[in-house]
Amino acid sequence: MSIFTKIIAGEIPTYKVAETDQFYAFLDINPNAPGHTLCVPKKEVNKLFDLDQETYDGLMSFSRKVALALREEVSCLRIGMSVIGLEVPHVHVHLIPLRSMEDMRFVNKVQLDQEQMQDIADRVRKRFEQ
Repeated sequence: MSIFTKIIAGEIPTYKVAETDQFYAFLDINPNAPGHTLCVPKKEVNKLFDLDQETYDGLMSFSRKVALALREEVSCLRIGMSVIGLEVPHVHVHLIPLRSMEDMRFVNKVQLDQEQMQDIADRVRKRFEQ
């Protein structure tokens, strides 16, 4: 069972941004930039292109809706998207509010306190649900 499956099951606390019956989005606890969000299918599959077509299309659609909410609530030039997936064997899309290309490098991290993380999650979730 992946750490993301445990998050989805509520076994590990997270800053939830959005949820549907098939997908879940939450803030990355080691963010590249404020608002860095992970979108995952609830069904645990290791690799993006191993998803069935319907789940793949659904994940992209869900990620788009989360990104649109994110860009309204977090100051940035655009939302970057990355699918790497080497660190956790559960498909996940990174949505990263960008102010520069450095925000996509996964080298420089930002530190946010719990209050800041919760504020971002709450605002994006409200926007997503509109």
